[in-house]
Amino acid sequence: MQYSKILALATLFISTTIAAPLAERACAYTCGSVCYTSSAVSAAQAGGYKLHEAGTTDNSYPHVYNNYEGFDFPVSGTYYEFPILSSGKVYTGGSPGADRVVFNGNDELAGVITHTGASGNNFVSC
Repeated sequence: MQYSKILALATLFISTTIAAPLAERACAYTCGSVCYTSSAVSAAQAGGYKLHEAGTTDNSYPHVYNNYEGFDFPVSGTYYEFPILSSGKVYTGGSPGADRVVFNGNDELAGVITHTGASGNNFVSC
């Protein structure tokens, strides 16, 4: 009886210890062939929102995203776009790459979009 309780607790401990790191590495969004974890998306959003809130930009980001493509975002706008980098670092200037996080003025995530696979200067959803 006692053995089964210990085994159950050990199994629970091992499965949650392993599951947390695996969940962290799971793709929350895939832009082209680039996998972004939820923590990478959150970091990019936080970096963009911090600049937005301060009224400053890095290489003109963040800036208003006009949603010409007509995405049905789960939050209301005004929307802002900010680069998300495949390196995992938060954008601080230079080439923004193809991928963007989109958030609103309330710091709510609208989505992740990319130029990869889109025509011209348009975006597609990740």
